[in-house]
Amino acid sequence: MTETPPPKRELAKRMRANPSVSENHLWRLLRGRRLDGLKFRRQVPLGPYVVDFPCLRHRLIIEADGPFHDDDSKRDEWLEAQGFRILRFDTP
Repeated sequence: MTETPPPKRELAKRMRANPSVSENHLWRLLRGRRLDGLKFRRQVPLGPYVVDFPCLRHRLIIEADGPFHDDDSKRDEWLEAQGFRILRFDTP
């Protein structure tokens, strides 16, 4: 996996500080190992991208896609090539 550039780490920090409503709802369900004991993190830089909620142990990423989300095909390809599975939820 490639190293995350510093601007992406700063972006992840800002995203954690200012989550969307949908991200807040999902985080309440995932934090503290509430989902089947799985450890999720929030707004994590992975290589050139920032992902919403990864469970690194199981290589699973949960994404909350809002109305302003771009096409994710290139991003998904890269993440899947790193061995991650992506579960995506469309949000209003």
